[in-house]
Amino acid sequence: MLGRDGIAGLVCLGGSLWFLALTRGLPQPALVPIGPAFYPRILLGITVVLSAALVVADLLNRRRAVVAPARYRLVILAFLIFATYVALLPALGYRAATFLFVAALQAVLEPPRGARWWRVLAVALLTTLVTYYVFERYLSVLLPRGRLTGF
Repeated sequence: MLGRDGIAGLVCLGGSLWFLALTRGLPQPALVPIGPAFYPRILLGITVVLSAALVVADLLNRRRAVVAPARYRLVILAFLIFATYVALLPALGYRAATFLFVAALQAVLEPPRGARWWRVLAVALLTTLVTYYVFERYLSVLLPRGRLTGF
């Protein structure tokens, strides 16, 4: 009998396989070796593997873990932080808003104790820089510029 994880894995597996099949209909440009289906296929392939692993892990785990109590406050805070991030993107731009978003979300999900704030700030900075350079420089995706910051 599958638990919640196994059912979620099956749903994700089915959806990923369906979308993966839909990528076959995307046109392949004649002059460019990497077409519009390349990155979605990579992402969906990884999702298929991880979903299948979740189903297998749920089947192998015959002991049912004690269900943790629902933490609705944390879910609401995460949604509020994300909504604030989306609202701040036009004003602050991608880099500043993403840094603040990642730092705030980390601090809420697992509050740092003592002098561990440097980890929160380092992860936020690294996440912002890596995603910026991958999307802006490598993939040539224009990320939002801030009206207030200019970058």
